[in-house]
Amino acid sequence: MPTNRARLLPCLVLLLMASGCASAGVFLRADGSPGPEKCPEEALKTMRILRMHVSDSADVELDANQIDMSPITLYDGPVESVLYGSLGTLDSATRLYGRVWTSGPLVVVRYYEAKPPDGDTVPICAVARFGDHFKKRPESKPGTAIVDFSNASVFVVDSFR
Repeated sequence: MPTNRARLLPCLVLLLMASGCASAGVFLRADGSPGPEKCPEEALKTMRILRMHVSDSADVELDANQIDMSPITLYDGPVESVLYGSLGTLDSATRLYGRVWTSGPLVVVRYYEAKPPDGDTVPICAVARFGDHFKKRPESKPGTAIVDFSNASVFVVDSFR
């Protein structure tokens, strides 16, 4: 005979799914795009040390596996990008690790970690911004976004909106 806890588990799962809770703790809006998210205090501290200020930007290759390709396909889930140019004290060729969401009207890329070529992985908060030429192509299938260019700009943020 199942215990009360065992009976409540399916209800809890359904409640979390209905509330739009993503596996990474990010709530999803009705259109499937990620909702607001705080930048962890550890990342804010690290960015101050690295001289990364809100709105600082640099160019980035969106997917380290699709450099200089056109078009490229981005998939929902983890992404590894490559920084071109410096961002604070992070040098060119630094790897940025984050997550892609393709369900909303626009592709959303949030970065949570950076790994310099000669250093350790550190927490950060940054977003890729695409502009009009990075809207999903109409032939994009669910869970993917076909975009015309492989590069974008990455901007430092103090929270995700």
